[in-house]
Amino acid sequence: MAAQESGSATWAARAAGQYDVLPNITYLTENNVELKLDIFRRKDTTTPQPTMISIHGGGWVAGTRDGLLFLIMPWFEMGWNVVNVDYRTAQVARAPATVEDCLCALRWVGAHAKNYGFDLNGLVINGDSAGGHLSLTTGMIPESAGLDRECPGGPPPKVAAIVNWYGITDVADLLDGPNRRGYAVAWLGSATNREEIARRVSPLTYVRPGLPPILTIHGDADPTVPYAQAARLQKALEKAGVPHQLITVPGGKHGNFTMDQYVTVFAEVRKFLARYDLLPN
Repeated sequence: MAAQESGSATWAARAAGQYDVLPNITYLTENNVELKLDIFRRKDTTTPQPTMISIHGGGWVAGTRDGLLFLIMPWFEMGWNVVNVDYRTAQVARAPATVEDCLCALRWVGAHAKNYGFDLNGLVINGDSAGGHLSLTTGMIPESAGLDRECPGGPPPKVAAIVNWYGITDVADLLDGPNRRGYAVAWLGSATNREEIARRVSPLTYVRPGLPPILTIHGDADPTVPYAQAARLQKALEKAGVPHQLITVPGGKHGNFTMDQYVTVFAEVRKFLARYDLLPN
């Protein structure tokens, strides 16, 4: 569990002097676990502001919301409100629990927008690795899929854009064969219907016209999540007519890019948001 005030992210926001920090808010209780989020809210305005929902990585088996500071700081610099979300990992509950939790967090944001100044017309989801996957599923999975039936609150708000940092797009591809990954096997377990669950939690299952713009960042030498997964997503989005962009980091591994590469990528992220009129005033 993250530190009392989401540690480094809270320190960074307060050091900037421009944000109120509202830590450790329970958005859902499942398996007797209180699932928490932190809110970083701009001090210099009282009007609803574009808001980024941040989802951490860790292969669905590890990680906390305090580990995503490097992907959050540029959003502070752009003036976004931020909601930083934790979820159940495989040690607590196997798939599809993690996907369900993030869908519930989205509903929570929608239900509490007036309380915290979230502009629901400027709602972007951003995450890395498993968090990239969860950013995609949270923004792509429709209510008809039934994965948010236990979420409190009204209908989920519409997502304006998704920023996916080297996220998984086809979970089944990681369960067997040459792309088998231990973290995916641990998340799905030995359920007899694990292939069906994998399909239900794979972003590629939900590609269709009408989705929000999707930006993907992926290194072409990633040993953890195959780059081919990003390429397959782009091909499917193109076919469906969904606005999209793939930023390929040459020689890039699973994150841990060079400083110059991060600077270049974040400049492209800003351009992507500007293209859809999503930058804060």
